[in-house]
Amino acid sequence: MTILTFLSSLIQGGLGNLASYLAAHVLLCLLPAFYIAGAMTALIPKETITRFLGRNTPKYISYPASAVAGFLLAVCSCTVIPLFAGIYKKGAGLGPAITFLFVAPAINILALAYTGSVIGLDLAIARLVLSLIFGIGIGIIMAIIFSKQDAEHDRATDAMFAKKAAMRRAAVIFMLVLVFLLVAGTFQFEFLKHAYAQVNLPFGGLDQLQNYLYKLVPFDPAKGEEGVTAQGAILIGMLILIGFSSWKGIEKIHDGFNNWTWISTAMVGLTLLVAALGMTPYAGGVSLALTGKFIGVLISVLILGWMIKSVLTEDETRDFLWESWRFVKQIFPLLIVGVFAVGIIRMLIKPEWIEVVAGQNTFLGNFVGVIFGVFMYFPTLVEVPIAQMFLSLGMHRGPLLAYLISDPELSLQSILITATIIGRLKAWVYVLWVALFSTLAGIIYGAWVDSASLGVLAAYLAVFIAALAAALWIVNRRNHKKLIAEVGESSAD
Repeated sequence: MTILTFLSSLIQGGLGNLASYLAAHVLLCLLPAFYIAGAMTALIPKETITRFLGRNTPKYISYPASAVAGFLLAVCSCTVIPLFAGIYKKGAGLGPAITFLFVAPAINILALAYTGSVIGLDLAIARLVLSLIFGIGIGIIMAIIFSKQDAEHDRATDAMFAKKAAMRRAAVIFMLVLVFLLVAGTFQFEFLKHAYAQVNLPFGGLDQLQNYLYKLVPFDPAKGEEGVTAQGAILIGMLILIGFSSWKGIEKIHDGFNNWTWISTAMVGLTLLVAALGMTPYAGGVSLALTGKFIGVLISVLILGWMIKSVLTEDETRDFLWESWRFVKQIFPLLIVGVFAVGIIRMLIKPEWIEVVAGQNTFLGNFVGVIFGVFMYFPTLVEVPIAQMFLSLGMHRGPLLAYLISDPELSLQSILITATIIGRLKAWVYVLWVALFSTLAGIIYGAWVDSASLGVLAAYLAVFIAALAAALWIVNRRNHKKLIAEVGESSAD
């Protein structure tokens, strides 16, 4: 194989991964998430967020509240990023916001149930319990390490959102409908997947397009790879139109609404409806299945459209659309770069290497499981059959748990995006702690699988907690001394 052929195969892998991701995962999860984040920033008073998630809220309230919010939403890692950005910008403390960022994809209720049925209930319980404990722990650690920056962030949000003191009932309903849209589009309940009606259209050629796309973007379902369907290609085209119309209609929305503003909004609704359809091409036509998901999305889109036009004030609509568009501009380009890079890296990493490096419950084996979680990212639920494949290739159940905890948290695109929201230093410190805790979780669970006594497991935890407590005490003391010195300097001035 020549270098040119090798590079071509890598680029094809990156583009194929990007195309399949955009076609299958962006619309019904990410678009509603962007709008929810925009609505949080534009419509929710800062006091509403800080009452439960603020840095000054008692820890016994803020951290459980953020964990429960993440558990109830049950979204994947890419979907949670806009929601995390929304609550953090609105005034949530760094610690509770980080806990929410960790918990939401880690204990996705669907993934947990699937993990229990496919791999084992013990692994699902370990994933749930350890993710909750470590998610809250990482949040508290981040809040201690970056206490000064957290206080500055709190003051900045005070200044930014000082004028918004109350949330109208209409805004509450609008937010709830957005959440319902996200749930209807992403949850895999049977009544949402069921087709209640079917329409056949004599629109030929889509079957040939789909076969061509399968050849253009080859994929192996056994490895968690996804092809690009004809419906997916249509949706990618509609995404491009959304981007163009939003740029024309929302980029300068503070100068006033124009026709492109409403075209872009209508395009979003139409695209969500097309994404919710069950579309099956056949020779000479296409079959459209009107599923429960489609009905739920249709109801949500109609209510949201009516509320934007008739219920929200002009200022609320303008701020909501602008904040949503701002999150898209901030997050979406990095998402594309990350997914493309993951597609290239997945071409280089061979799953068969797992048996050699992660076949035993060692520190290296568990750390390799974490590394696989970063560079072999799979969408939510897909990571479960992939984990089953890793298990069949010889991966120990300890490193397997390390992979399952880290995979939703540390995907390359999530790292890049998180860095733009909280800063590079905080993002990489967060990555370090997630990697450490995921490795520790794998070691502890793996030791239990290998029939280690409870005394040995307790010793593992005791040593780690003692070392961690000592390090955090030193950091906290150092921060306190700095604060006293700064107060003294300001008093002298």
